[in-house]
This record gives sequence, structure tokens and C-alpha cells, in this order.
Amino acid sequence: MMLRLKPLMVRAIDRFGVKILQPPQVFFCLVRWFTCIEGSGLRNAPTLVSLWLVKVLGGSVYLAWEALCKYTPSFYFDTSGYAFTYPLARIFGCKVICYTHYPTISTNMVSRVWRRSLLYNNDALVANSTWLSRCKVIYYTIFSWMYGFVGSYTHLAMVNSSWTQSHIEKLWGIPKRTMKVYPPCNTSGLQPHLYFKQELPLEGSNRNPTFISVAQFRPKKAHILQLEAFSVVLRELEANSPRPKLQFVGSCRNKEDKDRLQKLKDRAIELKVEKDVEFYKNLMYRDLVRLLGGAIAGIHSMTDEHFGISVVEYMAAGAIPIAHNSAGPKMDIVLEEDGHQTGFLASDPDEYANAILQILRMPHIERLEMPADFSEQRFYQDFKIAICPILSFPSK
Repeated sequence: MMLRLKPLMVRAIDRFGVKILQPPQVFFCLVRWFTCIEGSGLRNAPTLVSLWLVKVLGGSVYLAWEALCKYTPSFYFDTSGYAFTYPLARIFGCKVICYTHYPTISTNMVSRVWRRSLLYNNDALVANSTWLSRCKVIYYTIFSWMYGFVGSYTHLAMVNSSWTQSHIEKLWGIPKRTMKVYPPCNTSGLQPHLYFKQELPLEGSNRNPTFISVAQFRPKKAHILQLEAFSVVLRELEANSPRPKLQFVGSCRNKEDKDRLQKLKDRAIELKVEKDVEFYKNLMYRDLVRLLGGAIAGIHSMTDEHFGISVVEYMAAGAIPIAHNSAGPKMDIVLEEDGHQTGFLASDPDEYANAILQILRMPHIERLEMPADFSEQRFYQDFKIAICPILSFPSK
């Protein structure tokens, strides 16, 4: 069944701000098993049923088999992380290329289970049990070996950050076929808001300072941590200081995400900050840009974020980033530029609160423009350099 291209193009503009000027020579092929992977099937199954070996190894391989039987391309390009399909694509005679955002498993995940640390990928039931923790370590170890084996079948592995690159090179063992290509950010679309901020009066502004948090309403994004840090800020803020505002902007995929958002609202009431916090669900891109333009800083709190595109968007919009002190934001984004600080890194509510207070106490003139070298143009250049040798095209 052929799918219509126009509705997908319209959605790309509304949700991501991506405009395709001329319809390319593209057609879409409907595969039935896709609903079992992305819909209400394996992805949303109970924890004991939706083991990765069932969902990824079994489901994705069948999905790829059905797709390759319907249409066998010369180049098989995976951007969804279905590494277990690569050997199958090689059997069909395809050259395999992938753009990996996040390794399906990493040494960090194994070490957390070994330490019995409680986090989004290690729930309390496992963390509180020595026996279950040991079983999970064995399971992760076996899965790591299998993931490395199938990943090595790719002809080119592009990765989105230094953190992802280090894990993929260790797991897949193909450093010469692994290239770092930072993801694109529409920095040009955010620049008008940056210029607008620069034209604001440097002193005496009556606007309450706004902090923004852009992330899906999912457990690993750690919204509760941000809310608790903000409550600390409001308690420690001087009485004569402008009262800041925190805006949560994110998407909800299903009922679980909506329930999570409601719990976040309930937590704001418990902390007595509900009047200072706003929630925005499933915004269009143009509305997101408007909110970014009004923020003086952006907050990010996911542990081991592979890259952190929202952190780049903060910087492009002139909002000072406060990001988690790990992985992509630490290694690639919130770095010193010519001796100048480009943002803040934090790990716990107190550190986040201290960073927020520092920004609030800065004179306006010190809220410097944050450099961001992650433009779409840079992505295009790096992408062409990586992929042209595989396609046998010149990179110029």
C-alpha cells in the first residue's frame, strides 16, 4: 500500500519546523508488523513480556524481513536503532548505513545494575534484590555481546555525540567505520528571538525571568528533579527579587505519559509552586520557538543523554543552558569557548538550584550570547563527508 507524502510533509513542518521545498522521489511502503513495534503491541507490553530480546531481536527482525521482501534497496539506512536487522539486510545484498542516537545497551547501564542503583532502566524491584540484579547483569552481558556482533555488520556507523561514539566503538569494534556527525538544529529559525533579546533594555526590565524545560514527559527526563530544584530557588530567593517562572514543554505519547504529567502537576501543588509553573503539552514548533524566545535559561536533567538537542536549542535561542553533568551535554555542548563559560552543569536538585540562582543574580549584560556550532549546515557537511564514500560519490 502506498502512503500519501503530503500529510507527512505537513506534519514535518508543524511538529519539527522542517520544510521540504520540492517533493523528492520518495514512496512509502506499509508493513503490517510496524504496529506491533511502534503501536500498542510490544512497545507498550508489560515489563516481563517486553524484554529487549523479544521486542528488538524478534520484532525488529521480522519487521525488516517483511519490508525487505516488499522492496529490496541498494542501501539500507537505519535511524531507529534496530541493529539486529543489519545481518538480514546484508543477506539481502544491501549496503548497511546507520545513524545511531543512543546505543541499545551501554556499559553505564550494566554498571548501574551491578551497583544496584535505582534509575529509569533499573526499577526498585531489581535494585533491591541481589539475585535479580545478578540475573540482570548476566542478561545485559549476553545482550551486549549480541548487540556488538550484529552492529559490526554495518558498512558505516554514524553517531551523534562523543559519548555515543565511545560506546559504539567499544561494543561494535569498528572504529574505522564509525564517524561522529552532530545532529542538526534549526539555529537560524531561533536567531530572530536571540536578536530580540539583545535589544531589550539591559537594566530595569519588569518581566519576570522565565526558565524553560523542553523534553518528552518520560521517566528518564527527570522532571521531578527540576521541580524540586525550582522550589529550593523560590525559598532562597531574596524578597525583593523578581519571582521567576518555570515552563515545562513536552509531548505525551500515551496514557502513561499523560498520567506522568498529571503527577508532575500534583507534585508542583505539594511543593507550593503551582502558581509559578506552567505546563505545555504537544505544542506546534512555532509555539515552541515563541516560548524559547522568552526564556533566559533552559533546563535539562536526563542522566546520560546521548547528545541533547534541546540544550543546543536553548543556546541558539539565547537561553543559558543548565544541563546534566554527564554524557553528551558534558562532552560536546556545554564547553568553554575561548575561555568563556557557555552554560552550567549540575547533577542534583541543590546544584540545579545554585545554577538557577546564579543566572537570576547575573546582571543582564553578563547573560552572554551562547555559541552553538550545531547548525543544519554543519550537519549537511559532516553527513556528506561520511556517507559519500559508501555511495561512491564525491563529497564536494
